[in-house]
Amino acid sequence: MSRMRSTVNRVLLALAGLVLVVVGGAVLATGLGASVPSWWPWDGKNDVLLSVADRHRWRDEGWWWPVVIAVLAVLVVLALWWFFAQFRRGRLTEVLVDSGDGEGAQLRGRALENVLADEAGELDGVARAQAMLTGRRTEPRSRLRLLMEPHAAPLGTLKAVADGALAHARDSAGLDELPAEVRLKAVKHRAERVS
Repeated sequence: MSRMRSTVNRVLLALAGLVLVVVGGAVLATGLGASVPSWWPWDGKNDVLLSVADRHRWRDEGWWWPVVIAVLAVLVVLALWWFFAQFRRGRLTEVLVDSGDGEGAQLRGRALENVLADEAGELDGVARAQAMLTGRRTEPRSRLRLLMEPHAAPLGTLKAVADGALAHARDSAGLDELPAEVRLKAVKHRAERVS
């Protein structure tokens, strides 16, 4: 999710920057007296962005203002959603552990991720394992990516992860449950020649 959000952010920022640079540069060039194409809406230093005729053109149409307000409302909602999405963390930095004394303790998310990845990586048929915690600190969720060797049995590996690494992490953190998403990917290897 965070990788997708990062990609979307980069694309949106690049597009917004490109539009602003092109339009701003063209308006600046027009204002400085540079020649512009015939289709360009502004053609001189004393020209305005919206003429009086443009501003009054749709005023008497009944659909105009509702459409303008709806489009602006959608743009504001999308901008707010995008703004607040920046503050959501993709990765959980800490997990709240019930210590039994009413206070609780905080477990570093990276520490639990490392333990999950190490234990899952030790399983037979797993070449490499990566773990990431998401969700809330009282209700973490885990994502595991396992790079599987050609001889590995996916179903057996999934059961071993559920009964081993995930169960141990859940029990050690004192969690009632630890939902997990496990993605398996095969190691790329050359085909062996059989003679």
